[in-house]
Amino acid sequence: MSTHYPAPILPGKTRIGWIGIGVMGSAMASRLLAAGYALTIYSRTPSKALPLQSQGAHIADSLSNLAKSSDVIFTMVGHPSDVRQVVLENSTGLLPHLNPNTVLIDHTSSHPSLAKEIFDAVKERRNCYSIDAPVSGGDIGARDGKLAIFAGGEESVVEWLSPLFEVMGRVTYMGCSGNGQRCKIANQIVGGGNLLGLSEGLVFAERAGVGKREFLEAVRGGAAGSMVMELFGERMIERDFKAGGFVEYMVKDLGMGVDVVDGQESEKVVVLPGAALCKQLFSGMVANGDGKLGIHGLITVIERINGK
Repeated sequence: MSTHYPAPILPGKTRIGWIGIGVMGSAMASRLLAAGYALTIYSRTPSKALPLQSQGAHIADSLSNLAKSSDVIFTMVGHPSDVRQVVLENSTGLLPHLNPNTVLIDHTSSHPSLAKEIFDAVKERRNCYSIDAPVSGGDIGARDGKLAIFAGGEESVVEWLSPLFEVMGRVTYMGCSGNGQRCKIANQIVGGGNLLGLSEGLVFAERAGVGKREFLEAVRGGAAGSMVMELFGERMIERDFKAGGFVEYMVKDLGMGVDVVDGQESEKVVVLPGAALCKQLFSGMVANGDGKLGIHGLITVIERINGK
């Protein structure tokens, strides 16, 4: 890396492109702007970029122009299909327009096989690299710069990017391309199980006549306590289901772990009954029109089952 890139990455020197300014993406981009980095944004809905423009961000009118003006490009979009379109689309995607030495970082929760496909395609460009780096921590973690970042790809590239990752949270190198995404899927399996347990605990406590806040305070320091409880417990009680991560994205993420597809290698198929149940409950929320709620809205499913 040291022969290909200026070192270190510096505010005011390293040109950053950013694609995807939803709840998470806008908070992450805002932190980079606050740290003094020059940011160029591409958005299919330019009006959504106005708050970041007010902080000094520039707006690109096409992906090709964003690529031409960037040394490092971040993507934080919704689905693997969006990632494919943004990066690999022949006529309009980033790939044909990358400058030599560009590094692409995908923060989207996407499919490991797509991460590897992008890694291989980007590497064919002159000294270009791709890192899959999905995140965990929700909107609060994005706002406060406390995201857990799971990075797959070449370790030296991840190390070179560390000044940028440090603005947004803590990065852990997970190994080869696709391993960042594999770690995120496992993270969602654990997070979904925790959300289900927390939802059921709160519903049980209320039905049993135990105050919900008293319940949280009593158990948060013991084995039942969790980061999920700290992030979402009070919001569940307050009925604040504003999305930091959409329910529909949880269905996508869990599906990448539990769905068996044609051609999948049999030795990589894992039976995950708890994750499958969580996926079904989240899918029920989508079917009920609640796909845009935050993932902690799972408690509403348990309440409905119990007649509330």
